[in-house]
Amino acid sequence: MPRPLIGITTYVEESTRYNVWDLPTSLVPSGYYELVQAAGGAAVLLPPDEPGRAAEVLSRLDGLIVSGGPDVDPARYGAARDPRTGPPAGVRDEWELALLAAALDSDLPVLGICRGMQALNVALGGTLVQHIDGHVHTPGVTSWHPVNPVAGTRYAELVPEKAEVPTYHHQAVDVVGRGLVVSAYADDGTVEAIEDPDRSRYVLGVQWHPERDKDTRVMASFVEAAGARRSVPVPVPVPVS
Repeated sequence: MPRPLIGITTYVEESTRYNVWDLPTSLVPSGYYELVQAAGGAAVLLPPDEPGRAAEVLSRLDGLIVSGGPDVDPARYGAARDPRTGPPAGVRDEWELALLAAALDSDLPVLGICRGMQALNVALGGTLVQHIDGHVHTPGVTSWHPVNPVAGTRYAELVPEKAEVPTYHHQAVDVVGRGLVVSAYADDGTVEAIEDPDRSRYVLGVQWHPERDKDTRVMASFVEAAGARRSVPVPVPVPVS
């Protein structure tokens, strides 16, 4: 059977230098697709498109990863902009929120990573804390801290122990979105994972960056859920005699 096909949303940059070129790009760090591949999936990138085409794009996929990146615009959750919030990424916000809405409507497995977890929360009516201290120590350098699983959640089943994770963020979940529960906290009380408790769906967001770690447990469970969705038997028409 073909490997589950996983779509990964992209970072959108106005200027990226490579060789002799300096051009607008849509890209992801290689750790994202490498971790999908290590977990048994095949990866495709999802650059921004018309939001109305989100369902069409997802109809060809087995799972959706919403990647990390810039802050979600506070206007998306009805908040005034904190001066420490980064500049708007309107095209990306619109596209990823449309993808999340379509994925949730169709029960497509979803994994949100860092910004992707925050976008998932916003897509379901939640809000964000626009600035916290202590989770970014040096600009451009990932730091590590422990997260504590919440007993009885999907995440706790995957990672039952207190685990060190690679992290780089200055915003976090505040009010949890509709139908979601918290499944991990940092020692300082910061929400580190959210999920849909309905075990018939795979909807999980993690605040850290599993693509910068060698622990494949979260990604492997996501790819497995995507594969299970692909393997649902399709009825074969019975010839009319």
